[in-house]
Amino acid sequence: MAIFKGAGVAIVTPMKENLEVNYDKLEELIEFQIREGTDSIIIAGTTGESSTLSMEEHKAVIEAAVRFTGHRVPVVAGTGSNCTKTAIQLSKEAEEAGADGLLIVTPYYNKATQAGLIGHYTQIAEEVKLPIIMYNVPGRTGCNILPETAAFLNRNVENIVGLKEATGNVSQAAKTMYLTDGRLDMYSGEDGIVVPLLAIGAIGVISVWSNIAPKQVHDMCEKFFKGDIAGAAKMQLEAEPLVDALFSEVNPIPVKKALNLMGMQVGPARAPLSEMEEAHTAKLAEAMKAYGLTLA
Repeated sequence: MAIFKGAGVAIVTPMKENLEVNYDKLEELIEFQIREGTDSIIIAGTTGESSTLSMEEHKAVIEAAVRFTGHRVPVVAGTGSNCTKTAIQLSKEAEEAGADGLLIVTPYYNKATQAGLIGHYTQIAEEVKLPIIMYNVPGRTGCNILPETAAFLNRNVENIVGLKEATGNVSQAAKTMYLTDGRLDMYSGEDGIVVPLLAIGAIGVISVWSNIAPKQVHDMCEKFFKGDIAGAAKMQLEAEPLVDALFSEVNPIPVKKALNLMGMQVGPARAPLSEMEEAHTAKLAEAMKAYGLTLA
């Protein structure tokens, strides 16, 4: 059984002005997401600024998300690292915290060969019982899980069940689905191509867009699952200008700005991420208004 099906939000980590984690605001965001129909909370991922959370904060943020969610929807914890030993530690802590699944990005900077990826994911999987979604985002990591590697891991490691596909390469995604013969739970990691990936067998999305429009992303997936392919495609295309604006600067700078424009007060991003440029902010605000979102 899949960890979740549909729209999962790659939720931001709200900060106070002094850059401490704002747990009260995190609870508000999770309530908003669940109220609007989000199917899963993905905590401490790229959008959650996991790279600038301390080990202690990382654990505390996951514990908080599990507590605030209260088993109403699954919680998937980002526990990847470019050190296998560290990824194992983070994964064990997330399992102890009560997470329902793990999202594990490929090693970055030091990268890995395909044999290294097989060893990395296998070692982590052997240390935990939770189901694992591999996260393939070579644009950020410089490391690409090839279809053959994804298929090998899914076939040979029981709790490696999914892949967050963020290569932007639909052809590669299709080959991965072909080689795994429907056994792999694929999630779009690109908000601009959710419906195309659903069309080749993906079962949902891990979405930045969902932070500001959870109902719309959920409803788009539901339309597809119920056979209204044209309706889902229409929703996908209508959101294109907004999605484009949400990635006009490095994620999560724009989505945090968007939430703040909506009055959600999620605070700044931690350095080295910076304040959004004025021109990009204006473009984002216009796209949000055109999409029907209310600005504060």
